[in-house]
Amino acid sequence: MRLEAITWDRLVDRLAERLIDLKPADGSPWPRVAFDGAPAATPGDLAARVHEALRIRGRPSLVVGTEGFLRPASVRLERGHQDVDAYYDGWFDTGALWREVFGPLEPGGDGRVLPDLLDPVTDRATRSPYVQLPPGGLLLLHGPLLLRHWFPFDLTVHLLLSPGALRRRTPESEHWTLPAFERYENETDPGGTADVLVRTDDPCRPAWSG
Repeated sequence: MRLEAITWDRLVDRLAERLIDLKPADGSPWPRVAFDGAPAATPGDLAARVHEALRIRGRPSLVVGTEGFLRPASVRLERGHQDVDAYYDGWFDTGALWREVFGPLEPGGDGRVLPDLLDPVTDRATRSPYVQLPPGGLLLLHGPLLLRHWFPFDLTVHLLLSPGALRRRTPESEHWTLPAFERYENETDPGGTADVLVRTDDPCRPAWSG
C-alpha cells in the first residue's frame, strides 16, 4: 500500500472530516471506530486528538481505551508476568467490551456505555458512571490487537510500526510482548485489512494511506 507523508494536525483533520459522514453498516445510530496499535504507537493519543477535532465540528464522540478493560491480575497473570500467549489471548476482557461498550451501541441499544471497568494500576473496579452517547455520537476505541476480535467497527485505523521501530519505542521491560505483535501481524495482517493505515516509525513524520 502506498503511503503519503502528512503532518499530525492534517491527519487529525482529515480523519475527523471522514468520520463526520460515517454511517454504521448495521443501521445502528452510533458509528464505531478502532484506533489499533501497539502501546508504543500511542493509538490513544490519536483517538483523543480526533475526539477534540470532532467536538469542534459539533459531533459528539466517546474515547474508550482497552486498558480499562483488563482482566484482573489474578487471571491475566495466572501463567506468569511475561507469558506471551496470555497477553495475546487473555489480558483483555473482550466479553466485558462486548457487554458494556458494543452491546449498548447495537441497533435497538440504549447508548449507555461504560467507559472503563478496571483500574490497571490498582487492579480494582473503577466504578465509573455510564456515559450516555447520543444518537450520531461516535465510539473511538483504542488499544492493541483490536482487529482480531471481530468487533463491529465501521472504520478501522491501524498505527503501524516496523519491527525495528516497535522494538526501539517499546520500553525494555515490555520487550517480552513483542512476539505477540509479530504473531498479530502474521495472523491478522492489520496493515492490510485496516481501512486507514498510519505509519509512525518517526513520531514527528507520520505517513498514511489517505
